[in-house]
Amino acid sequence: MDLKNAAVLVTGGSCGIGLETARLLRERGARVAICARHQDILESAAKEIGALPIVADVSKEDDVLRMIATVVKEYSDYNVLINNAGFGSFAALIELTGDEFFRVWQTNVLGAMLVARESAKHFVGRSYGNIVNISSTAGQRGFANGTAYCSSKFAVHAMTECWRAELRQHNIRVMQVNPSEVLTSFGEAQSSPTPTKPDNPSKLHASDIAHLIVSMLEMEDRGFVTESTIWATNPK
Repeated sequence: MDLKNAAVLVTGGSCGIGLETARLLRERGARVAICARHQDILESAAKEIGALPIVADVSKEDDVLRMIATVVKEYSDYNVLINNAGFGSFAALIELTGDEFFRVWQTNVLGAMLVARESAKHFVGRSYGNIVNISSTAGQRGFANGTAYCSSKFAVHAMTECWRAELRQHNIRVMQVNPSEVLTSFGEAQSSPTPTKPDNPSKLHASDIAHLIVSMLEMEDRGFVTESTIWATNPK
């Protein structure tokens, strides 16, 4: 697609992969809305890149309904969802609580579904759209202490395949990106199971993931890359 014609929502857009993707999309001429839970951080990020800020928690259905309604009102030709909001929580199986397990799934799985569902309703009505789900290499292979996070990303992979099967007939491209370890602030915005030093040049940067996402979107609409995995070449 021509990104000058893109009207985009980036969830989890106030930092990390989401912010860098929104930044690059703006540089390419797209109109961009970003959402996050923390208003002050979100508004600062939006001002920095020239995006529309929408305070919302993707795990809350009422927030999602309001958010998508806002995006459609602002951009009647809304046509790209970057389904990026998510976080990691890591614990050994024998220490993992049900509350923490469901907390991860509420954002990473339920949240992704709710935002995609409401976006898809609009895309189907226009017979065009793009959904990019940000998963992880943790959705391809599990690891110790990764029960909650890995299972949520395996679920994202499954949902991506289901949505692709349903939506292709409506000219909606459903894509998935699987980053490996990325330098972001460790915690709820992090897609890696271990903290990384922000000055390590050998690890992936959020801007690398943004470049991949934008490249996938820029392919002519007659085709699309269903899934792409990105690894650091020689991480130290």
